Amino acid sequence: MNRNDKNPAIRDGQEMGPAIGLLELCSVARGIEVADALLWESNVEMLFSEPVQPGKYVMLFTGSIDDLTSAVRRGAEIAGSDLVDQLLIQQVHPQVELGLRREGSINGTLDALGVIETTTVAAAITAADAALKTATVDMLELRIANGLGGKSYFTLTGEVSDVRSSVAAGARMASERGLLSRDVVIARPHPDLVRHL
Repeated sequence: MNRNDKNPAIRDGQEMGPAIGLLELCSVARGIEVADALLWESNVEMLFSEPVQPGKYVMLFTGSIDDLTSAVRRGAEIAGSDLVDQLLIQQVHPQVELGLRREGSINGTLDALGVIETTTVAAAITAADAALKTATVDMLELRIANGLGGKSYFTLTGEVSDVRSSVAAGARMASERGLLSRDVVIARPHPDLVRHL
């Protein structure tokens, strides 16, 4: 697989805590500056901090709510007009980490497939978290920025009604922020399509 098709890698031996923060900037240079500043500002653990396509910079970090709040605030201040998006999730769903690590798996046929596509990384993660908390579904994949022109998307599976509820919740979250590109639900996707997910 081409490096440009990979998500930024969460550092080996690191796991996401229950709370996460993310800053997404349109400048690589400013992104590096912001990453340094927020590490000096608060006691956070950087999970990844690197450039993504197309010339954006994304950093994901974990820590206590107070430290994350302080880090996101300070990072947004320094980023100024280079800030594209941000998030702070206090109790992130555990499958978000699996999606970022791209460790979801498909076994057999799917009852339903849900897809949400967003214009930013933060919007995709926030929408995925909301979707996973809405109904009993499983994350298949969460792709962010690289190889997507800066967009992000995730796929979910489960029973049709659960996937519809989850996709509606995630799409609503992204749409309210003006960052939803598209959402779809496919009941009983073709087995040949499933092999390519």
